[in-house]
Amino acid sequence: MPRQAVNDFVVKFANVNGSGSASANQLFAKSILRMGIPIASRNIFPSNIQGLPTWFEVRVSGEGHLGRRGGVDLMVAMNPQTWERDIAEIDAGGYLLYDSTRPMPASRFRDDIQVIGVPLTQICNANYTDARQRQLLKNIMYVGALSALLGIEPAVIEQLLAEQYKGKEKLAKPNRDAFHMGRDWALAHLSCPIGLQLARADAVGNRIYVEGNAAAALGAVYGGATVCAWYPITPSTSLAEAFERHCKRLRTEPETGRKRYAIMQAEDELASIGMVIGAAWNGARAFTATSGPGISLMQEFVGLAYFAEIPAVIFDVQRAGPSTGMPTRTQQSDLLAAAYASHGDTKHVVLLPEDPRECFDFGAAAFDLADRLQTPVFVLLDLDIGMNDWLCEPFAWDDSRRLDRGKVMTAEELEAGRTFGRYLDVDGDGIPYRTYPGTHAEKGAFFTRGTSRDRFAKYTEVGSAYVDNMQRLLRKFETAKSLVPRPVERKAAEPASLGVLYFGSSSAAMKEALAALEADGVHLDAMRIRAFPFHDDVLDFVARHERVFVVEQNRDAQLRTLLMTEGNIDPARLIPILHYDGTPITARFIRAAIADRASTLKVVPFAGAAAE
Repeated sequence: MPRQAVNDFVVKFANVNGSGSASANQLFAKSILRMGIPIASRNIFPSNIQGLPTWFEVRVSGEGHLGRRGGVDLMVAMNPQTWERDIAEIDAGGYLLYDSTRPMPASRFRDDIQVIGVPLTQICNANYTDARQRQLLKNIMYVGALSALLGIEPAVIEQLLAEQYKGKEKLAKPNRDAFHMGRDWALAHLSCPIGLQLARADAVGNRIYVEGNAAAALGAVYGGATVCAWYPITPSTSLAEAFERHCKRLRTEPETGRKRYAIMQAEDELASIGMVIGAAWNGARAFTATSGPGISLMQEFVGLAYFAEIPAVIFDVQRAGPSTGMPTRTQQSDLLAAAYASHGDTKHVVLLPEDPRECFDFGAAAFDLADRLQTPVFVLLDLDIGMNDWLCEPFAWDDSRRLDRGKVMTAEELEAGRTFGRYLDVDGDGIPYRTYPGTHAEKGAFFTRGTSRDRFAKYTEVGSAYVDNMQRLLRKFETAKSLVPRPVERKAAEPASLGVLYFGSSSAAMKEALAALEADGVHLDAMRIRAFPFHDDVLDFVARHERVFVVEQNRDAQLRTLLMTEGNIDPARLIPILHYDGTPITARFIRAAIADRASTLKVVPFAGAAAE
């Protein structure tokens, strides 16, 4: 039976990297948004420039689900290399659209799907002579066919093309023509529309469609960052590039053209974090953008910033490791590396945004936290958030926002005779006062070192002085618990002895999975962790439940490990749900994994839940 659905299905494009399909696929996605229908798009691309398989998935959800669902309802199969795996991915009753210029035998298809052939190459060859034009416009042509099959309003596509090629009619016209060729052919030769249909809605509202890296970069500007030192690495490169674009617009004096920012592309990741620490020591708000391999290289400098107490912000856009791993695939596998970066006893503040809106918010907040705590702060995105466009709430920008520089002693305070000890815990919160270089000609100077020192920054190897300093750093980390973003809890519809913890880009799929599990009669309280150190609410949540599922996108259950280490939690109470094949986690995976594990648990009334 052919699948029937309105504003609720998944379309997946299977293309060859470098074929020019990306702009056509984005055109398709944006046209649905323009019709007021929420979408979630995912680009799954290879780590080469041209020739390997690439996929683009568009989740259409009138209900507003923004995570990957799992499965495909309509496959646009344009890559012979991946034909078998693409066909296998289609749900029963789904649809296949392919280039039928060379007809295929029935044995190449499945009996339980609907096959739609459009002779794209034949149409292109009949209308164009240039080989590159044939390839590029074939992509626009299948968008035209899809508009007829699914009910996309042609005026929406035409408007998007006009915006894309504004002032470039020589480019706009061939694209318009190719779109209508595909659409007209489908209307003349196919039964349109098919069972999957799009109907104009008003479900997008004022939300914006933006990638996480661009959002984080704008957050850095909003947070007062003026220095970025970085080394190119997938998938973080576009974050540094976006910061430069934003700075050209927002940090350049219009009258003089003077740039009020500095961006340095270093020779490697080690040099980039060194530049960041140097700039921050001198009073600038500075950051780097990198990924897992860069974090590995930065370890010693991160330890210096922790021990010397120099603020710095590190955006880590995670990818699949270890080593080179899968550079263009997503994971959440740098959590432990960030939390305990460097040798010796270290603990770092880590922020865990769920979408571009939080990338912006946390991107700004990270600089206040770094200054207040005088320490490195990690912002952990991943490739899914960083390099994909997400539908999210608009950013809140307040021109009157004031930067929180933390405990900085001024020349006036020094002149008045206030005692200055660089590592002196005056307030009992573990956070000392600092001075900027050049604050006072005679007072407030200190030697910044990575070796052991006393409260007044003087070198010492006295064990008690070292222990005193390390204990103060622990007090400071304890203070951080009250400063980082609190977790977000969602109560089940009925009292639940089971809970689930998750973080970051798993959030969208998790929300959908929770609703599905509830419909199945599996009730779970849920909590999204937004930062490390863990707020007391996190440990309280675990204490209230008999068993807690921990959903994360890595092999070794890193969040679970962090919870056991920091919260002294019995491992038997934390049940790992792990997804780490490099593709973004799906609601179907979470639902099936939790349902399967929950069915084997003997859930009895739990004292912790009853006492709540």
